[in-house]
Amino acid sequence: MPFYHKLGNIPHKRHIQFKKPDGSLYYEQLFGTIGFDGMSTNSYHEQRPTQVKEIKKQYSVAPKIALENNIKSYRFKGFQVKPENDFLESRKTVLVNSDCAIVLAAPKQSTDDYFYKNTDADELIFIHKGSGKLRTMLGNLDFKYGDYLLIPRGVIYKIDFDTEDTRLFIVESHRPIYTPKRYRNWFGQLLEHSPFCERDIRQPQELETYNENGDFLIKVKKQGDIIEMVYASHPFDVVGYDGYNYPYAFSIHDFEPITGRVHQPPPVHQTFETDAFVVCSFVPRLYDYHPQAIPAPYNHSNIDSDEVLYYVDGDFMSRNDIEAGHISLHPAGIPHGPHPGAAERSIGQVKTDELAVMVDTFKPLMVTEEAMKIADEDYHKSWLE
Repeated sequence: MPFYHKLGNIPHKRHIQFKKPDGSLYYEQLFGTIGFDGMSTNSYHEQRPTQVKEIKKQYSVAPKIALENNIKSYRFKGFQVKPENDFLESRKTVLVNSDCAIVLAAPKQSTDDYFYKNTDADELIFIHKGSGKLRTMLGNLDFKYGDYLLIPRGVIYKIDFDTEDTRLFIVESHRPIYTPKRYRNWFGQLLEHSPFCERDIRQPQELETYNENGDFLIKVKKQGDIIEMVYASHPFDVVGYDGYNYPYAFSIHDFEPITGRVHQPPPVHQTFETDAFVVCSFVPRLYDYHPQAIPAPYNHSNIDSDEVLYYVDGDFMSRNDIEAGHISLHPAGIPHGPHPGAAERSIGQVKTDELAVMVDTFKPLMVTEEAMKIADEDYHKSWLE
């Protein structure tokens, strides 16, 4: 969970007069979640953040479902998703349920011509390839390979990419995304046994402030549609804010793995959580050190959740024929485990260099038509001797 952050200029109390040098008022906005009960931020604007001039076209970006009730294990070859110039058009939803969507994207160009706001979901963007700058109404964040970018719903943003060779793994969540509660004390501070701490979380430090009038296009995502709205003032007109609700970055390379004498279960890799799914980070680590340890994971059944593993880099010792950018889907109720020979190969190994992101959802995931374009239809047979 983010902690208190203050950037720019703010008055000494909430909801009081805050005047510009010419004596007119800055405009306060409460940017909150879960009614008035969740995390919130108070921001102060040069102009009213409510000035809609025009609502233009509206079109659906809802994913088309290929398999609604799926019991089959799949491998999807993520790097087969073709790069596209536009950031939004490049986003291809591959798996979805009523709580979240798992998206692949390979954008070639920065979002120069418009701003973007997702009112449906928090966005967790993992940077597999590329670097650049996330620019938001609440400040900017530089990003590079291995970064998670957590963008709360409703944040207006642009993304500047340094290169056309960009690969993103995105989770859109209809529930707020937090750090795991078992790693926090009752004040919200990350505890000593947490695999990361507040020092690893990068908060926005650069605040762009514009006091400009004109026609500013914001593409807003709402209920599966993109709605093009034209605002009369620049969306980045915040002079200061404070609170808990803001975008932040965390690098998977700053995740400190928890290891043991025998194989540790997936929850030790947990990095983010909602009440509907969890996100885990598998990073380079020492293997189990019991003299008879089998470092490869044991066979297990996900009775209550679908398991999605996105392979980033390194040697994935539990799987055969896996490459960077591949995604494995193991539906709830079906046992899965290491491929034939993997357990035997792992004995005696002392470390792994694997890097992967896992998403476990508590509701079944539907497979989209975009996913089937990059699917390995025979993956479910890969455990046969």
